[in-house]
Amino acid sequence: MFEQVLAQSEDLQALAPNPGLTSFGMLITAIVKNSFVLAGIISFILLIFGGFNVIVAAGDAKKAQQGKAAITGAVTGLLLVLGSFWLVQIIEVITGLKLLSPQ
Repeated sequence: MFEQVLAQSEDLQALAPNPGLTSFGMLITAIVKNSFVLAGIISFILLIFGGFNVIVAAGDAKKAQQGKAAITGAVTGLLLVLGSFWLVQIIEVITGLKLLSPQ
């Protein structure tokens, strides 16, 4: 009976979206890596949106202020993401652990 359970779990492993994710740590690593990319894309879109609002404002102080606030938020968010990535890289060097690429 135990062999049947093991056989069924191996079949389920083949159906997994990414069979390479064999541990919880690898799943967290994949999520963190993708969140860095997603945050960069969102910052870039907000930067373009804010610049577009500043250009299109055409004398409307309120719309120009909204555009400037969007640009400031995008740059601040991007700096926070880059800072956190940099911090993770420093921790990897100091501890010798591979946080973003576990084996």
